[in-house]
Amino acid sequence: MNTNMTGMPPKPEDIVARTEAACEKIQKAKEEIARSIFGQESVVERTLVTILSGGHGLLVGVPGLAKTKLVETLGTVLGLDSSRIQFTPDLMPSDILGSEVMEEAPDGKRSFRFIPGPVFAQLLMADEINRASPRTQSALLQSMQEYHVTIAGHHHDLPAPFHVLATQNPLEQEGTYPLPEAQLDRFLMQIDVHYPDMDAERRILLETTGASEAKSKQVLQLDELREMQQLVRHIPVGETVMDAILKLVRAARPGEADGFEDLAQYIAWGPGPRASQALMLTVRARALADGRLSPSIDDVMALAEPVLQHRMALTFAARADGKTIPQLLKNIKERIA
Repeated sequence: MNTNMTGMPPKPEDIVARTEAACEKIQKAKEEIARSIFGQESVVERTLVTILSGGHGLLVGVPGLAKTKLVETLGTVLGLDSSRIQFTPDLMPSDILGSEVMEEAPDGKRSFRFIPGPVFAQLLMADEINRASPRTQSALLQSMQEYHVTIAGHHHDLPAPFHVLATQNPLEQEGTYPLPEAQLDRFLMQIDVHYPDMDAERRILLETTGASEAKSKQVLQLDELREMQQLVRHIPVGETVMDAILKLVRAARPGEADGFEDLAQYIAWGPGPRASQALMLTVRARALADGRLSPSIDDVMALAEPVLQHRMALTFAARADGKTIPQLLKNIKERIA
């Protein structure tokens, strides 16, 4: 809950007690997810942080890295009603949002009935989102922003909570429609999914090619997850952490931060205030997921890349010189830290 019975913000001791209880539950959720997902600890952590923050995530990685399996497992463990959409070029907005159909009653009267689309789920996997046309992408992204859909002039609220975890293949770009930068900003984090290491891949071979496969079980109830999402917003943030967030985001903008002029020349455009908001929420959620009562500067540095990399772009000259956004962010973090 946001407030206590008197309508006032919760007391510090209440926040501490609720945080400790939440940490125990989150640890159990991590252990249950680890029964099905191997060698992707960073991806699991960032995805959990995204959901605890109440946002949406973009999973970027080549096929076969268990992105779909991760979303299915999260839905089970967190107690969320989940659905999946395979995006294709011929997918229409109504295939996602739903549509109205005319029905005739036994007495002959006709009326329209709304049939909800797969977007009406608490956890939606948008598989290969960049394969859909811009019109279909915008329909989903509008739902992500406004948490309702409008069909024939009528508003239909989406379930609460509502989270989208979209996937994108970075290699196969033929026949795709890359998301515009303004729409990428709707995603709280871009989570890069890399190949597992040798030990993790060995375990994958042993665990997934036998006669039986481990299945994750539900750990959280819906009310518990929603309370954790509200708790994240009450976790205190120190001035040093807030200053680090502001310095980091402003240094990633062209011509705004003093002392970063040599790096700013490579930036075509940078993150807006929404990026600062995203960092503020995610560092709190990471602290909660890690069993701590408040975030540190280390949380800011750890989440800088997934929060900022899809919210900025390099100049043509920077790309021609072989510069990359991760390299640029690394340089900024080294100076701030």
